[in-house]
Amino acid sequence: MEAHAIFERATGRFAAAVHSFQPASGGVRDPFFKVDAATLPEMMRWLRDDPELRFDFLQNLTAVDWPRESLLQSVYHLHSYPHRHELCVKVDLPRADPRVPSVAALWKNAEWLEREQYDLLGVLYDGHPDLRRLLMPDDWVGHPMRKDYREPSEYRGMPTTRVSPLTLLKSYDGRATTKVDPTS
Repeated sequence: MEAHAIFERATGRFAAAVHSFQPASGGVRDPFFKVDAATLPEMMRWLRDDPELRFDFLQNLTAVDWPRESLLQSVYHLHSYPHRHELCVKVDLPRADPRVPSVAALWKNAEWLEREQYDLLGVLYDGHPDLRRLLMPDDWVGHPMRKDYREPSEYRGMPTTRVSPLTLLKSYDGRATTKVDPTS
């Protein structure tokens, strides 16, 4: 089933909570539509369980930071193995308090994917069974994939920056600076 037909069915079932269908054109690779955060769990369950849709696989769950619009987007890429169709669903969240219900009860892999987006962008997935940092240390301050993130100069006394390899190459004058012992 084509994405626009799925959008029409979703609009018929969820009325005003589904909006902004965007076909694949003009730089948009994956057709998508947006859904309100409050409707997300019910809609995702319907997308998974409806026999004509059967989106049985959550391919990916990512988030995007849109600081000029003051929002974050939680982005869900779904796939149906039985019907061989795909769909992208997006949820706009206020950047100051980006909360959306978890879909981990529907797709087990969402547990790790939601933790990653929480860690890197600060999206809070309400109802997640174990929402904690996945990649960064537990006491890390901030979310490094936000576009306004500024890395601290140190973490627990360790510098967080390194000398650029390009700087090292520019300072190399062609002569060996260390002797190599051929017997070792």
